[in-house]
Amino acid sequence: MIEEASDAIEQLSERDRRAQEYKYARRNRMRYIDRLLNELEMLNLADQTQTPSELGAAVDQLIEEADLEEAEQPRVSSTILHAMDALFEIQDSLMFNQIEDE
Repeated sequence: MIEEASDAIEQLSERDRRAQEYKYARRNRMRYIDRLLNELEMLNLADQTQTPSELGAAVDQLIEEADLEEAEQPRVSSTILHAMDALFEIQDSLMFNQIEDE
């Protein structure tokens, strides 16, 4: 009986640990997206239109990881506005999933 209770506690602890890791991973991704959006906004305010290659690569990687429909198109993040739109879409999907999980 004690062994069963111990196993149940271990299972619950592991489930809580996984849930916590998932929550923090989502928060970190949101924070990263916010940072990229801030950089893109600064470039936009400076009247830039093309995304720098490093920033574009970071956005393209997020698009690929998020499996957005835009990922099929080559280099969606080549312009600042397209990159921002894609990041906002990823951010929206993360927030929507967070609401569903709660």
